[in-house]
Amino acid sequence: MSVGSALRSKESVIKTIIGLNDAKAVKRYSGFLAVDVGRKSYFSKKFMGRGEEAQTPLQMLPNLENDAGEQITYDLVMQLRMQPIEGDNTLRGKEEDLKFFTDQIYIDQARGGVNTGGRMTRKRTLHDLRKIARVRQSEWWARVFDELFYMYLSGARGINADMIYPTTYTGFANNAFVAPDAKHLLFGGAATSKATLVAGDLMNVTLVERAQTQAQTMGGGIEGVPAIEACEIDGESRYVIVMHPFQAYSMRTNVTAGQWLDIQKAAAAAEGRDNPIFKGALGMVSDTILQSHKGAIRFSDYGAGANLPAARALFLGRQAGVVAFGSPGTNLRFDWNEESEDRGNQAVITTASIFGIKKTAFTIDGVSRDFGVIALDTSAPNPNP
Repeated sequence: MSVGSALRSKESVIKTIIGLNDAKAVKRYSGFLAVDVGRKSYFSKKFMGRGEEAQTPLQMLPNLENDAGEQITYDLVMQLRMQPIEGDNTLRGKEEDLKFFTDQIYIDQARGGVNTGGRMTRKRTLHDLRKIARVRQSEWWARVFDELFYMYLSGARGINADMIYPTTYTGFANNAFVAPDAKHLLFGGAATSKATLVAGDLMNVTLVERAQTQAQTMGGGIEGVPAIEACEIDGESRYVIVMHPFQAYSMRTNVTAGQWLDIQKAAAAAEGRDNPIFKGALGMVSDTILQSHKGAIRFSDYGAGANLPAARALFLGRQAGVVAFGSPGTNLRFDWNEESEDRGNQAVITTASIFGIKKTAFTIDGVSRDFGVIALDTSAPNPNP
């Protein structure tokens, strides 16, 4: 073998190895994981904005990312409702006070992990394991966040069989599920309650129009009910409805005049189609964008006999829900940890995040009021039973 060949052979086996728990790997893969989860999560990708001025359905509160604490308190300032003082009548002593209503969100830690097995099982480098673990755990974390967003915004766990969380789940980080109040719950057809829903009360354009009308006329002024603000999309005010595919099927197969074909025409003419909220949309009715996702909460106990399959679509305005992250000590949303077990034979990769999720709701005049979401409950039969 020539000297040149020997050098090339030697160089071919020289490589940099970043070992278990190396600080460079921890920081790098924590950042990668945060980006991956944000891209794969349905809600984070489409509907999340940062800070109190977010114009999106989900508002991310950054208060605890760098500071200690487990709770964020945020306020709603109601609109003024005093009658104007006319002419030279005295204003002194008649001024209205500012009315603040408060809600809070708690954060806690959640963790997941991957055991990559023993050396003979793996037969691959640590770098490959990191990549595989990141991909698998980013998918897992995206599911965790989406399921929590659906449950909190819906105020219920439902019967969805493909969820990570069990049907007995009641909430995370001391943030309880809050059921919709009467002004923020509409039913399909002529139904006025869970028990009066019948099989024919399906999702349709009429219910979408009813929800939009409710949002545009409810609250503000002297009612003591917060108005639902539309989201800002490319300078236009828009609402969003996220429905279950069973509900979307009922809507798409409705051939009645003024139903599905009109949705298609509106979608074709809609501006802002490149906005994330528009992408993958079913269409648009008036100022409401229609989305479909299998994570929407389903039920099996509606109707007079408590045996009717139903689903809860979410009509979303601005700041319908909040999410807060607490830094796990790395100034990143996720913590990445690598350990060896079984005397160095197994590599275990653990990820963690400190966060909280909650539907925005304020107690006003002794009544809990949702802030930016209306639940739309309809009959939702499986078209492929």
